[in-house]
Amino acid sequence: MPTRILLEGRPGVGKTTAIRRLAALLHGRDIVGFTTEEIRQGDARVGFALETAAGRRAVLAHVGFPGPPKVGRYGVDLGVMDRLALPALMAASADPVPGQLVLIDELGRMELASASFREAVRSVFEAGVDVVATVHAHSDPFTDALKRRPDTELIAVTRANRHSLPDDLAARLEYR
Repeated sequence: MPTRILLEGRPGVGKTTAIRRLAALLHGRDIVGFTTEEIRQGDARVGFALETAAGRRAVLAHVGFPGPPKVGRYGVDLGVMDRLALPALMAASADPVPGQLVLIDELGRMELASASFREAVRSVFEAGVDVVATVHAHSDPFTDALKRRPDTELIAVTRANRHSLPDDLAARLEYR
């Protein structure tokens, strides 16, 4: 049975850092998916970039983007999800590769604004592939349904466990 893990936490607790460290620890595995990171100008956060496991990168959201959609003060470029995130997720769900790991950072409001992304995530969670995804702590119908799945483990990321969590997860996932 595939491993499905949701890493849940509040903004800034270290979810992205944990999933990136996990990817580095599992460098021998076939990893697909993406991570996100803040774009900063000085002390101010002005947007978010998306980077695939294959190294493709683009700006997902920015205060200078007009939207729609808008999430807070950020306009979101849903085309980035379609061009960068979806191809690997759809391939992983359509033709699961033994030993492949799908990493998704994150199942947040910006990413979930894309209906095609939500469908790709549903497909990945139904496929026979290991999945580790980060998820926001607030309630949302889509992520709440994933959190309730009996085949999915929900792990809270906290300041106390954020440094040890990647090593613990890598040990569990390394030999699958």
